[in-house]
Amino acid sequence: MVAHNAAHGLAVPLHVDAASGGFVAPFIHPDLRWDFRLPNVVSINASGHKYGLVYPGVGWAVWRGKEHLPEDLVFHVNYLGGDMPTFTLNFSRPGNQIVGQYYNFLRLGRSGYTRIMSTLRDVAGELAAKVARLGPFELLSDGTSIPVFAFRLKDASRYSVYDVSERLRARGWQLPAYTMPPAAETVAVLRVVVREGFS
Repeated sequence: MVAHNAAHGLAVPLHVDAASGGFVAPFIHPDLRWDFRLPNVVSINASGHKYGLVYPGVGWAVWRGKEHLPEDLVFHVNYLGGDMPTFTLNFSRPGNQIVGQYYNFLRLGRSGYTRIMSTLRDVAGELAAKVARLGPFELLSDGTSIPVFAFRLKDASRYSVYDVSERLRARGWQLPAYTMPPAAETVAVLRVVVREGFS
């Protein structure tokens, strides 16, 4: 992108949607350059409720600098007698998820997140390898980038991934089955998201 921008006299910025990987990559892939170390990255979002280890309801968006935050995303509220520009929800919401995230940052620190994410990656890799050895499944990812992996049936003529999902649900496991987006919608997969507490 840097070379393209330079060659064409452009300044195309990049946004990184790190919803799942934003709390994984910094801890288990610290040398991976996906963030503000890349000159064209101007904004990043991450979900605290995925691998940030808090309950649903908190997400983060950060910008490289104020100049990169589009003005149309800023709310101007007349509060306490003056203009208060803010990039947040402009109505009341409970703050417990933010407090939970802050608590985890303080309690776990970098070393705690690294330990947890490394364990999750290891468990995902081991589970993926075991699924691959079962025979009827083909891995589409192996859980080493983020602690998530997907697989499909090698032969779906006798039963489908939806049948597998239904049988697992009857045994207390929720393993979503779905088709891929347009242009790959003929591919149906099962997806495993390894969360803290799996062993």
